[in-house]
Amino acid sequence: MRRRIALLGSTGSIGRATLDVVDRLCGAGVEIEVAALAARRDVATLAGQIRKYRPAAAALQRREDAEALRAAVPGWDGEVLSGPEGLDRLAASGVDLVMVAVEGVAGLPPTLAALRAGADVALATKEALVAGGALVVEAAARAGRRLLPVDSEHSAIFQCLEGRPSADVARLWLTASGGPFRRTPADAMARVTREDALRHPTWQMGPKVTVDSATLMNKGLEIIEAHWLFGVAPERIDVVIHPQSIVHSCVEMVDGSILAQLGPADMRLPIQTALTYPRRLPQAIARLDLRALGALEFEAPDEARFPCLGLAREALRRGGTAPAALNAANEAAVRLFLDDRIGFTDIAPAVRRALDAHVPRPAASLADVVAADREARAAVAAVCAA
Repeated sequence: MRRRIALLGSTGSIGRATLDVVDRLCGAGVEIEVAALAARRDVATLAGQIRKYRPAAAALQRREDAEALRAAVPGWDGEVLSGPEGLDRLAASGVDLVMVAVEGVAGLPPTLAALRAGADVALATKEALVAGGALVVEAAARAGRRLLPVDSEHSAIFQCLEGRPSADVARLWLTASGGPFRRTPADAMARVTREDALRHPTWQMGPKVTVDSATLMNKGLEIIEAHWLFGVAPERIDVVIHPQSIVHSCVEMVDGSILAQLGPADMRLPIQTALTYPRRLPQAIARLDLRALGALEFEAPDEARFPCLGLAREALRRGGTAPAALNAANEAAVRLFLDDRIGFTDIAPAVRRALDAHVPRPAASLADVVAADREARAAVAAVCAA
């Protein structure tokens, strides 16, 4: 197989893992050309990637960083772009597959651009579907292109379904590690620090996603994402705590059978699945020894201690631009927490107030989503400044 890819978010944890998978596959004779790379601000790392992969184009968020990048890779004659427009141009550059691994709602416009240009999208940015699910699903259907989930949970469901119609599905079970505060008493939650929240028990992820895991907002966002990816009604999507992170998610069929996908806690496995779909290649990154697993635990989430789950379900029920507002409010609140401006237990109330203030309207265009996003961020900023 031969595939040309654009990797948006190449210097983050998913981006680096993707390039590791590319190296392994190419070493095994699979032809994958890295045609475009994009990063936010890490000029040095991106320059090293360009020297190795020699893409046709690269992009950074700021113009001054783009200029520094050109100086950092003398002899490379590829195109250097900047800003959101640069991401969109890379996404629509004629590649076979676009890996969207940029953080947050910034991944929505290039996802739409990639689909409209006729590329498949490997989606490692759940916020794109949370904020603009109807737009993304419509764009994929209109272009006849695939959305290939890279989140381990949605990749697991994707693999278990393998084209089965949603009518065969009784329930989707999204597994959650429970994060670092699974056993933390409610009266101790207000004292947890930034460093505590970033100490995830099983996964190595970026700061924002790690905090979302600690609040369980990531599972709330994944409920919304699963609804759009798989066409399953919200009331048929549940969350179960599974601290070992071995069962990545399950599909309960209408006849009572439950199909599960198991694997090590290594994001390179779902990345490889997306890069090589529909083929399965024998270049295993890691394998489970079932004899060594021991006990696998499952329990219900405590939604009183982790109210973000309920907030996400409410936003999905309200529909329209409400999920976009939820996502933006959460991004803003998590940023304030990471900047030590609010406490951990202030995140959910800030999102609650922004969601209460939002009047949902149809998410009929990217402009509608952007407006809802902007309003929710302003609401969080106003609350936290009061």
